[in-house]
Amino acid sequence: MGRLAPLSEEPINEENEGSNNNSKKGLQSWKNWNWIKTHFSLVFNKKSNLKILLSVLGCPLFPLPVHPKLPLNEVSSSAQYIIQHFTAATGCRKLEGMVKNVFITGKVVMFVVDEHGSGGTGGVVNGTSEKGCFVMWQMVPDKWQIEMVVGGQKVLAGSNGSVAWRHTPWIGVHAAKGGVRPLRRAMEGLDPLAVSSIFSAAQYMGEKQISGTDCFVLKLSADQKDLVERSDNTAEMIKHAIFGYFSQRSGLLVYLEDSYLTRIQAPGSHPTYWETTMSTKIEDYRAVDGMMIAHAGSSTVMIARFGDNLKAGRPAVTRLEESWTIDDVAFNVQGLSMDCFIPPQELKKDFPQEHLDWRSSLHI
Repeated sequence: MGRLAPLSEEPINEENEGSNNNSKKGLQSWKNWNWIKTHFSLVFNKKSNLKILLSVLGCPLFPLPVHPKLPLNEVSSSAQYIIQHFTAATGCRKLEGMVKNVFITGKVVMFVVDEHGSGGTGGVVNGTSEKGCFVMWQMVPDKWQIEMVVGGQKVLAGSNGSVAWRHTPWIGVHAAKGGVRPLRRAMEGLDPLAVSSIFSAAQYMGEKQISGTDCFVLKLSADQKDLVERSDNTAEMIKHAIFGYFSQRSGLLVYLEDSYLTRIQAPGSHPTYWETTMSTKIEDYRAVDGMMIAHAGSSTVMIARFGDNLKAGRPAVTRLEESWTIDDVAFNVQGLSMDCFIPPQELKKDFPQEHLDWRSSLHI
């Protein structure tokens, strides 16, 4: 059996599963590339809106893994000042080493906005909004699991510290390609400890005003090794960068923006480029056991496809939107064990046992 399809953070079309070759090789190829070939028929099919939303907005991963904090002489003093301000503002420094796990519940509202080509007139809502909820567990620092139910459909994703995966009812289990990365949703003000750890190695980019708030801007980029690990012979990840906007007044993270560009060229076809930009406004910070946690926010995703084979040479653009609120946050929940983060059985055929057993991460 070939390696499981990589966890895709782009729209996926699973409508035509029955018409594909029943061989394992054919099924694997379909899982990997059917979403590329049929994206726009999916986007303009109202029945598929929910799957687009859950494929892109449901459980996206952060561009970079959590790395140990770098020595002060290896990062800019400006970035260190901003992160120190953030840790003081959130109160996460005094809880560092004390938080073992986190439990979070929340609600989401998602919908699709279509923009046909670059000459769009602002977009029209395609279909009705979809409402849902999610539950997220996290074992510090890199084990996590999320269940999200929207419009009657459920997606699950998780990481045991060695393997990240996602499970949807319409396409089954996917393993993430490349290194294990944290859930992006956790970085949207829900996990200040992880935010301070990751952005401590960021590059200071200056100042910018976002929604009337003066912010310091920090940038992180996936390095070439990470990009290569997330690419193969038909899909090349060209770049993936993320910007964090920290309020100059409060010190809190108030905005996240990341963008990634992928070059797709299946055999016998023209190359096509996909650029996905996700912007998240983070609001309503509240104290939970002495740590400031964001309790509301909204995200906008712009998905642009362009290449020589598109008519009129203009990119085709789709916009997705989401708003979310947090109902409950709890630290150090009793009974939450590492057995909760064991990957699905389907992954056992494709990864060595040491990648699937949490005990290996403890060197037992």
